[in-house]
Amino acid sequence: MSERVRTVTETGSTNADLADLARAGAPEGVWLRAERQTAGKGRQGRAWESPPGNLFASTLIRLRPTDPSPATLALVAAVALEDAVRVFLSGGAMLKWPNDLLIDGAKLSGILLERVGDAVIIGFGVNLAHHPEGLERAVTSLSAHGIAAPDPQVFAETLAESLDRWVARWRGEGLAPVRERWLARAHPAGTALTARLADGDAIEGLFDGLDREGALILRLADGTSHAIHAADVFLI
Repeated sequence: MSERVRTVTETGSTNADLADLARAGAPEGVWLRAERQTAGKGRQGRAWESPPGNLFASTLIRLRPTDPSPATLALVAAVALEDAVRVFLSGGAMLKWPNDLLIDGAKLSGILLERVGDAVIIGFGVNLAHHPEGLERAVTSLSAHGIAAPDPQVFAETLAESLDRWVARWRGEGLAPVRERWLARAHPAGTALTARLADGDAIEGLFDGLDREGALILRLADGTSHAIHAADVFLI
């Protein structure tokens, strides 16, 4: 396997580094992996622990006029990561909207997308060898499920190939095949979910699939459906 993922011993944030490269004109397909991050972050600025042995890597996609909605790259990244996990863990992981991977209800990874001009930076944090303890939500790692933790570089190369395939399908066929794969790997219809909105409000309902643009559909207690375009989503 050729090494297309550049690796550094330590950096603040691979997403921040890729943002700088994007502004400098770096082409699509550039990857950067750090053995350790000192300022890693998740969604809404949450700190992301970065012990050696886990994956901390970012890449960039240059948007084209004919591409589907950039927001749907969250689903592309999710299915690509789940495919990569499946190479190492029989049965893979379950997807939770928009791009969390869960094993037995515990969070395995985080994906952070950030827009920089005509580029979208996609950052991946995956608990391969270690996972933090004492958080408000359950978390896990691949090594906690009876397998030897994959080498982070090998995992990153596998992920890069998977993302290439799914971005090509997203561009060539639209969102439909991505949406189909996402639904096939997600929790079943009828799963109870809570969506916590940016304004602090929370909406509870039953998972009722994704709309044509990838928004989460919740079936509310009164039988109506509600589309969620941005929220933190939790299994109840």
